[in-house]
Amino acid sequence: MRRTARGTGRISVPLASIASALLLALAACNAGPANDAEGAAAENSTAIPADSVEVRISTADGQTHRFIAEVALDKEAQQQGLMGRTSLADDAGMLFPFAYPNMASFWMKETNVPLDLLFIRNDGTIVDILPGEPGSLRPIAANEPVTAVLEIRQGRAEALGIAKGDRIEWGACDQEPAPAPAIWQADRFCPAS
Repeated sequence: MRRTARGTGRISVPLASIASALLLALAACNAGPANDAEGAAAENSTAIPADSVEVRISTADGQTHRFIAEVALDKEAQQQGLMGRTSLADDAGMLFPFAYPNMASFWMKETNVPLDLLFIRNDGTIVDILPGEPGSLRPIAANEPVTAVLEIRQGRAEALGIAKGDRIEWGACDQEPAPAPAIWQADRFCPAS
């Protein structure tokens, strides 16, 4: 699915997003297991893939629903999105985080899977859930700036009781926040913390 900034025909990715992505990539290159035993344990665990995060959605009825979402961080990944995919698991998705809230607009060109697009405010609440129909070039956008968009298989939001106003977070929110000055992290969004 290609993403576009409203009226430009292209996605708008702030320079800060690119810089943050490079910082995250450099940090990942320097991180590694302390010894071979840790490396073997990590390979045998049910860890989340390196390019994915666990997304948690808390509904008004107190339920928490979890998805493993690929993170589309750079321009190419955001333009590619889920294009060409023929299926999407019930607990899978794709997350499009933005360093700064913006008027994100999506379309479904060459996307074969019907999707629910969850538009997320800076405070972690869902502003809107909009359907994406395969192959459609119709722009899909919320009526306000958002800090991220989560795509899941169409109908999952309704089936799980996920609605506007529900709260979303992702990444390691149970860990201590990064020391000040805080740097935007695409793989961690904990507005309730």
